[in-house]
Amino acid sequence: SDCLIKTIRSEGYFGMYRGAAVNLTLVTPEKAIKLAANDFFRFHLSKDGQKLTLFREMLAGCGAGTCQVIVTTPMEMLKIQLQDAGRIAAQRKLMPQAVSPGGPVEVKSPTAMQITRDLLRQKGIAGLYKGLGATLLRDVPFSIIYFPLFANLNNLGKKGAEGPAPFYVSFISGCVAGSTAAVAVNPVDVIKTRLQSLTRGSQEDTYSGVTDCIRKILHNEGPAAFLKGAYCRALVIAPLFGIAQVVYFLGMGEFILSFLPKRSD
Repeated sequence: SDCLIKTIRSEGYFGMYRGAAVNLTLVTPEKAIKLAANDFFRFHLSKDGQKLTLFREMLAGCGAGTCQVIVTTPMEMLKIQLQDAGRIAAQRKLMPQAVSPGGPVEVKSPTAMQITRDLLRQKGIAGLYKGLGATLLRDVPFSIIYFPLFANLNNLGKKGAEGPAPFYVSFISGCVAGSTAAVAVNPVDVIKTRLQSLTRGSQEDTYSGVTDCIRKILHNEGPAAFLKGAYCRALVIAPLFGIAQVVYFLGMGEFILSFLPKRSD
């Protein structure tokens, strides 16, 4: 609540939506890859259509989490830079000396395209994949926890052995599984965010890697810092995955694709 009030006060209400355009553009392919990859791996890991063991469900989730980082890493990287740009600009207005030792500097917030061009020019495609290791450390365990938990919760609400669960059961299962997995991997999300933040104030730490980031956070902020944002993240992830699972299970993707022209053999 303190973060919300201060962000609105310094950046305005729409400061809460920095990075939304990047999310809108890339969250659809990210979720499509994640959900479809999990089904793909579950199908190939099942033996003669028999029920998957918990280990195989976790293995399928691991594969899905690994596949999605091709989209997740650049999406998170750009989103964080856009959000940081607003934060640093607000700091320059309130405490110019703390952010810019030479005094206040008028800087316009960059766009996602400008950030992308700068990263590609300076560091190549690797610039968009900074923090890839930390993203893998977050998304793979998330999927290992999320998909088996969702599948088992969803099965509890099925009508009969073969019938699909009602949409509200899929929604609730997605919410519970998503929030549980989000809180479980929040420490890694904190590390990933710190590593992907390129624009920093003069008083903020810089990190050379995952190990260095963990060491400095523990030394300067204590273990509780790894749970920063866990409550907010759970509130966001729960409806996100609840809605995504309902849309996926209702076959909205297949319905939309059915309108595309079919290729003749």
